[in-house]
Amino acid sequence: MQLTKRLAIKYIRTKYKILSQLSKRKAAEKAFELFITPQSRLRKVPSSTIQKAETLTLGFNGLKTYGYRWNHSASSEKKVLLLHGHESSAVNFDHYVTPLVKKRYEVVAFDAPAHGKSEGKMINAIDYKNYILEVIHQFGPFTSFISHSFGGLALSLALEEIPHNDKWKVVLIAPATESVTAINNFFRHLRLDKEVRKEFDELITKANNKPPVWYSVSRASAYIKAQVLFLQDKQDHLTPFSDVEPIIAKQYPNFRFVISDGLGHRKIYKDKSSVHAITEFL
Repeated sequence: MQLTKRLAIKYIRTKYKILSQLSKRKAAEKAFELFITPQSRLRKVPSSTIQKAETLTLGFNGLKTYGYRWNHSASSEKKVLLLHGHESSAVNFDHYVTPLVKKRYEVVAFDAPAHGKSEGKMINAIDYKNYILEVIHQFGPFTSFISHSFGGLALSLALEEIPHNDKWKVVLIAPATESVTAINNFFRHLRLDKEVRKEFDELITKANNKPPVWYSVSRASAYIKAQVLFLQDKQDHLTPFSDVEPIIAKQYPNFRFVISDGLGHRKIYKDKSSVHAITEFL
């Protein structure tokens, strides 16, 4: 870990320790703000594939967001929506565009609020879910989706609200399967105490009348009727395989799993074998 990062973490830990001594509630509120605030924003030079795309804009909750579209025509019958993960961007999915266009898909990808070129500083799972629903409303209909990490959780929540059937195709790549796991890791990393955690969980519950455990791909999977291709790596430490095992055990007939060992959380969606499996599935 770089020295600047170590110093930043030490500073944040000290700040929250002092704040929690003054008010557990206030510490929880500030912790939640930090939890839903991306700490970095991808701004890499766009590839030639991105540069050739049609640029799209979408207004959402007072923010201007940006996206890309390829192979668009008024008569498009096959459309696929690409959904990136936390602190990522649509530009990271450029390597899917050519093989999908070859399969005659219209391809659409957006930078979610607070990501990439889009405006905003914070985003939570409900915001991302509602954003997906708005993209579908304005640029759909879509019957195929490719998602990674946080995008997979948000998509799973969105599918609970969309009438769909087994003709639809959904790809979940290392989705943020259990929000409780992400929260546990967050609290462990910042060394926040149990009393702050209790307040933190109450804030989440109050916001949407749903406890943290509700924000779960495992829970939502029971309501997904689409054909699902689920890619997961055993060495993923951000969205661990142990969170996926209960879904595998349910043996849903519409779920197919591809389990790798060694790709981790980010290489898995860029790996050539993953791209091949996904394009063949679609």
